[in-house]
Amino acid sequence: MPYIEQDDRERLEPGTEDVGHLTYLFYRLALEALPEEPRYRDLHAVLGAMEAAKLEFYRRVVSPYEDLKIAENGDVEV
Repeated sequence: MPYIEQDDRERLEPGTEDVGHLTYLFYRLALEALPEEPRYRDLHAVLGAMEAAKLEFYRRVVSPYEDLKIAENGDVEV
């Protein structure tokens, strides 16, 4: 995850509470990141950025939430 400068973060904040809108924003941002005539490497780079964002979200948000729920409710049996 590129930790960009604070000024850039404020400028780029899209803001939405609707998951459908969020999906649309991901899609539109991905299209905007592509050159006019994308090649495979461009498409792959955008997919890589999306995957990196997904993994960072999991690492920073989902995993701590899951750890909290394990502590509250107990782990699953293996």
